[in-house]
Amino acid sequence: MSGQREGFYTMKGYQINENADLTASMEDYLEMICRILQGNPSARVRVRDLADNLHVRPSSVTKMIQHLTASDYLSTEKYGYIRLTQKGLETGRYLLYRHEVICRFLCLLNKSQDELEQAEKIEHFLNRETVHNLDLLAEKLSGEN
Repeated sequence: MSGQREGFYTMKGYQINENADLTASMEDYLEMICRILQGNPSARVRVRDLADNLHVRPSSVTKMIQHLTASDYLSTEKYGYIRLTQKGLETGRYLLYRHEVICRFLCLLNKSQDELEQAEKIEHFLNRETVHNLDLLAEKLSGEN
C-alpha cells in the first residue's frame, strides 16, 4: 500500500487500497471453475454447473462470467460453455493452492478433518507471501518436511 497514510483502515479501505482486479466473489467463481475442471481439463463448464456448485442463481453466474470475461480470465463458447484463458488457468491454479494450504493449516491447527467454511471466509484476505509461509508452517507441523 505504497503512497498511503499509515495506520488502520476499514476492511473496505484495505480492499480499495489493494486495487486488485479480482473481487472475492470473482475469485470464488474462478476457483470453482478450476475445481470442476480439476483432473479433466478438457471437460466443459456451463452456467448451470457453476450455479449448482456455488448455490447461486444462473443469472448471477451469467453476470459474473461477463465480468471475468471482460477481465480476460474466461472466454465463452457456443452453447454456453466457459473456457479458462491462460490468465484464468494460472490464477485458478493459485486459488486452488491457496484454498488447500489454508484448509490443511486450519485442520492441523484445530485437529479437525474439515475446515471448509473457515477457509472460505479467510482465504481472500491473505497475500501470496502469507499463504506460502502457511504452507511451510503446515509442512513443519505435519512432519512432512
